Amino acid sequence: MKPGLRLLSLALIGLGIVGVAALSTSAEPPAPVQIITLGDSITKGVRGGVTAEQTFAHLLEAALRKQGLDVRVTNVGIGGERTDQALQRLDTAVLAQHPRLVSIMYGTNDSYVDVGKSASRITREEYATNLRQLVARLRNGGAIPVLMTEPRWGASAKPNGAGEHPNVRLAEYMAACRDVAKELAVPLVDHYQHWSDAEAQGQDLGKWTTDQCHPNPAGHEVLTASMLPVIQQALRMVPSMSQ
Repeated sequence: MKPGLRLLSLALIGLGIVGVAALSTSAEPPAPVQIITLGDSITKGVRGGVTAEQTFAHLLEAALRKQGLDVRVTNVGIGGERTDQALQRLDTAVLAQHPRLVSIMYGTNDSYVDVGKSASRITREEYATNLRQLVARLRNGGAIPVLMTEPRWGASAKPNGAGEHPNVRLAEYMAACRDVAKELAVPLVDHYQHWSDAEAQGQDLGKWTTDQCHPNPAGHEVLTASMLPVIQQALRMVPSMSQ
């Protein structure tokens, strides 16, 4: 072979090797499916006696990964938050992360009556309207919303500002959450009903909480167990999860 042809052949071979190397490095593995848990302090979970690794968000991710599902669960719960406040930060805290599925759990703060007041912080109708808006905006952003009722307060919870057990108001708002889920065909995790059934069967809900309201590690395990089948079913609507 003439020297010029030999150099050309080597150059082409070198380009081929570079091309193969470029192809092999550019084919990155797909990113995990992003799941976000949106809610108040019960969703945030972390408090005295509860670490981040003991919250339902962390336990949910571990359970789904154990089943071979490539997911990442991001917890954006904020203490004291209501549905109207969730709407204000939805774009920056949730949609900006491009989630494929978002759980929504509110009502404990929305329904609560503060000391010196006689009405809940926001009305049941406002709460339901806010849930509808959260669902619509998440769907418009390409995410699958999953509504969740809050867990029931323990029997020894202190009365609210109206002198009622907090479950009196919370039960009404959780009924509204169920109505919105049915109306909009949204997957529902009914924690309130599960905890109510458990209490009726003799479970002291206080033993699932740190303070008759916020779940302790055992309570977060109960929440995770209720969520898991609903989240699994919802993930089947994600193209990369349905194969």
